[in-house]
Amino acid sequence: MDDIDRIRRFNRTYTTRLGLLDRGFLGSDLPIGALRILFDLDVGETTARTMARALGLDEGYVSRLLARLERAGWVERRRDPSDRRIRRVALTPAGAAARTDLVARARGAVAEMTAPLGAPGTAALADAMDRVTALLTPPDPAAVTLRPLASGDAGWLIERHAVLYSRDEGFDTSFEVLVARILADFLEDHDPACEAGWIADAGGRRMGSIFCVESGVPGTAKLRLFQLEPEARGLGLGRRMLTHCMGFARDAGYTRMTLWTHESHRAACALYAATGFALTDSRPVRSFGRDLVEQEWQIAL
Repeated sequence: MDDIDRIRRFNRTYTTRLGLLDRGFLGSDLPIGALRILFDLDVGETTARTMARALGLDEGYVSRLLARLERAGWVERRRDPSDRRIRRVALTPAGAAARTDLVARARGAVAEMTAPLGAPGTAALADAMDRVTALLTPPDPAAVTLRPLASGDAGWLIERHAVLYSRDEGFDTSFEVLVARILADFLEDHDPACEAGWIADAGGRRMGSIFCVESGVPGTAKLRLFQLEPEARGLGLGRRMLTHCMGFARDAGYTRMTLWTHESHRAACALYAATGFALTDSRPVRSFGRDLVEQEWQIAL
């Protein structure tokens, strides 16, 4: 079974367990689309076009669903006083009461489904679902902050480097050992005035990491552990992280920055070149269970 079929299997399992295919979901005779609209209308007034875009549905279909809710007395549509072409949609008091009742039923159904798991199992399931949501929802780069390391970040960094490089590059466990050693050295003994590490954080979701450490050569900093989660790539976040790290190095008094990478990391190498780094050395090596081309890059700060 490949990844696509595994995802399809999950979809079938989840829709069955939630009862989405049952006649009268949550004890209502409304279709799933109408119920979703009802749930989303708690934010206040909106329009059919706005809801269609948010839900990824055809605007005509959303309009028909709204008409059904309007006939039930649960929503009202009225002309926008500032633009008569636009019809604003909002819940009526009866619709708000119906929504409250349906939310309670939905919560009850989920609680019943997860009761056998206990609190730890339910929390684990919720964490897994958060991960699914994160993978399917590209982060807003403007909402991402670069923060210092906090408790739990080191373990996450080791795990994500190991998983991603094993999956994408075929690296063996010796790479995980290297990452763990770099982090241990940093955490045990680093000078905050001239060495730092950051986590790219999107509302509690770790999106990547980058470190500036001493290289052992006076005036030269070393870039290390620069990594982005797959869903955070292609959004300009990597360039922002790199610029931030270089700015720290410059302010700390370094005049040069170096980094070590592999030729196979083509996207990262393109970013280094675009930022002004120059390739200074390239040689074939056998590392992490693979035949690789090791590279060194540097830039004057």
